[in-house]
Amino acid sequence: MAIRAVLWDIDDTLFDYASADRAGMRAHLAAEGLLGAYESVEDALLRWKELTELHWRRFEAAGGTFQDQRRHRVRDFLGAPGLTDDQADDWFGRYVVHYEAAWELFPDAVPVLDLLADDYRHAVLSNSSIHAQEPKLRALGLSDRFEAVLCAAELGTAKPAPEAFHAACAALDLAPHEIAYVGDQPDIDARGAREAGLRGVWLDRSATGGRPELDRITDLHQLPALLRGDTRFGAPSTFG
Repeated sequence: MAIRAVLWDIDDTLFDYASADRAGMRAHLAAEGLLGAYESVEDALLRWKELTELHWRRFEAAGGTFQDQRRHRVRDFLGAPGLTDDQADDWFGRYVVHYEAAWELFPDAVPVLDLLADDYRHAVLSNSSIHAQEPKLRALGLSDRFEAVLCAAELGTAKPAPEAFHAACAALDLAPHEIAYVGDQPDIDARGAREAGLRGVWLDRSATGGRPELDRITDLHQLPALLRGDTRFGAPSTFG
């Protein structure tokens, strides 16, 4: 059966999260007088990324609140375990100002959403929180593009668990095989979607390559042909 809907990841798929996070943290460290706390800005950014991933995995495994994982991340980054919740929230809030100032969509996001708008339904499944993603979608002008926005923090389950993908299928009232999932992570997104019965598409923007078992594209402009079964450019895994 043909694909009837596209389910989207947001961060580093439509929205250039990595660039905004780097630019925001660089500006924040400068404003806070913390550039000297690490050997280089890149070291600080790497530590921030590591802690982001660490505390998100702990949040997935152990629960708690989305805000708690942010607070733990801030305390570890600053080496300040005694920081109060309010102090951690204030520090993160000041970072968010710089982060939001750097928000941008990838250049191919809106053109491809436009190309697909008439032929497919659209929704979002993100390993984040609705409180983080809805304001972002509004600010970037994408809110009216999606029938549903589902996030792991509210679902109580995260990609690559099949339950996360199936929750999105239920929201669209479509069978898994009628939906394609597009995301930047080969395992969490593409493989997870495929194992849940959807068509998983790996958006490999950096052209890492490999993973011949996955449908792979390197630019969203390649997605319409892939969804429509156009093989003029060769096998999906060789695009790019």
